[in-house]
Amino acid sequence: MDIFSILNLIGGLSLFMFGMSLMGQALERRAGNKLKMLLGKLTTNRITGLTTGLGVTAVIQSSSATTVMVVGFVNSGLMTLRQAINVIMGANVGTTVTAWILSLSGISSDNVFVKLLKPSSFTPILALFGIILYMFTKESKKRDTGMILLGFATLMFGMEAMSGAVSGLRDLPEFRNLFMTFTNPVLGVLAGAVLTAIIQSSSASVGILQALSSTGAVTYGSAIPIIMGQNIGTCITAIISAVGANKNAKRAALVHLSFNVIGTVVWLSVFCIVKAVAVPAILGESASLMGIAVCHSVFNILCTLLMLPLAGMLEKMVIKMLHDNEVIEQAEELDSRLLGSPSLAIERCGQVVDTMAISSIKAMKAGIKIVSEYDEDSALYIREAEEETDHLEDILGTYLVKLTSTQLGENESVKATEYMKLIGDYERIADHAVNLLQSAEELKQKEIKFSDQAKKEYDMITDAVLEILNLSYEAFKDGNLKSAKKTESLEHIVDEMKERLRTRHILRLQRGECSVDAGFVWADLLTNLERVADHCSNISGCVLDTRGHTMNIHHNQRLIRTDGEEYEQEIKELRVKYNID
Repeated sequence: MDIFSILNLIGGLSLFMFGMSLMGQALERRAGNKLKMLLGKLTTNRITGLTTGLGVTAVIQSSSATTVMVVGFVNSGLMTLRQAINVIMGANVGTTVTAWILSLSGISSDNVFVKLLKPSSFTPILALFGIILYMFTKESKKRDTGMILLGFATLMFGMEAMSGAVSGLRDLPEFRNLFMTFTNPVLGVLAGAVLTAIIQSSSASVGILQALSSTGAVTYGSAIPIIMGQNIGTCITAIISAVGANKNAKRAALVHLSFNVIGTVVWLSVFCIVKAVAVPAILGESASLMGIAVCHSVFNILCTLLMLPLAGMLEKMVIKMLHDNEVIEQAEELDSRLLGSPSLAIERCGQVVDTMAISSIKAMKAGIKIVSEYDEDSALYIREAEEETDHLEDILGTYLVKLTSTQLGENESVKATEYMKLIGDYERIADHAVNLLQSAEELKQKEIKFSDQAKKEYDMITDAVLEILNLSYEAFKDGNLKSAKKTESLEHIVDEMKERLRTRHILRLQRGECSVDAGFVWADLLTNLERVADHCSNISGCVLDTRGHTMNIHHNQRLIRTDGEEYEQEIKELRVKYNID
């Protein structure tokens, strides 16, 4: 094996790993909504969790990615530790799909149809279709499909390059002696674990082993312990991802490690006993690509069958190993581990935006009420809610910026843009709640009283603001376009009410029915309430943008306001409802 063979080996390995990463990312983007549905059906039922983990891993072809995803879910409170255990077990079986795909390279026959099954035969065709879809289409789903095909082609070309580069090793006695060393099962396990820990992918590690098997120097006796060790090495990714996570997330990573270590110890012991007592002849035979895929699948299935009934004991064990402290840990609102799964990260962002929206709306409702009925508890609540919305805006904004720097699908990109707009409006609504509180405190400190007429007018405009708050939230939460459109006519009414109520107050001042100090507070109240309605209009407009696949909010609002009779009829009805003459 000369220097050029080594360079070909390095190049083949690089292409192989790059293709695997490219294909996995594109598959995940393409199947984003399906992944959400699968994970949404998670229950405490062990079989459902097992099949979910298997299905997700088979799609994205990486048990490490699935386990990191699970650690993120547990850390965010989206999944319990028991659910995580079942999913992790399924992930170990799902990751064996890659080895079966790679094993197709070992097909040999003169039959034309059989030859067509070899990846080296159909990969160039897939690459051609892939580059056409990726370069000559604009639709994100078609481009992702093209990326999947290109990733697979790159992976298979890398596999072929590795196999070709190491083919000369078959005649080297030193290489055969190296694999004779791995007939010691413990050394084989260590070799598999170290290699997989370095490249952080059991699928890639198995692929390398399959490429080496083309030399004929890899026997089943040396391959099986290496495969067992690869399952331990792949745990390094989840362990790294759990650094800085909460206790339950660390337990999920520990479950992954414990599951694979226990499974390896048990089945390695059985392997050693069988090897010593029965001395099967097959262990001395050269391993084929298909044979390695079979060994990989059988080992992972046996581990799952062994540990699935013991899931409860495994949960108790990791809880005992990482026992709770006296300080109760709170789940992070958002987890960077989900950034690798954009569709799931967007789903989580939506939940946090909803939390922020509810907090903001509750603060505003409390702010409206405190002007008429001041109390210290409500004042404290409003300030705490405003601080919470500030915090959520900061983490959401930062997280969404990071998320948009990844390759998002079309739906995820639209949602990310929508959330970036929404968080600013909900944060400002909470700020206006604090402004109302400050007006209430001024009324209390200066002992200012509004006239009975002013109180009626305040109730009237706040009723309209409460309605527009609810309508805009319905538009955001449920995608209710009817509520979104009605928000526009109501925002117009709040604008009219503000001007009329300000004029009426000036007339009361002129008649001496109201003080100047009360007039200043009244003007501040009207301004804040009118701006809240503006932000609600922005929120509903943002929803209309998303549904209409446009980012021009003012254009959408103009369309609604010039929508003829329907809009004008709503305005007339609202004028009657809110007594605007």
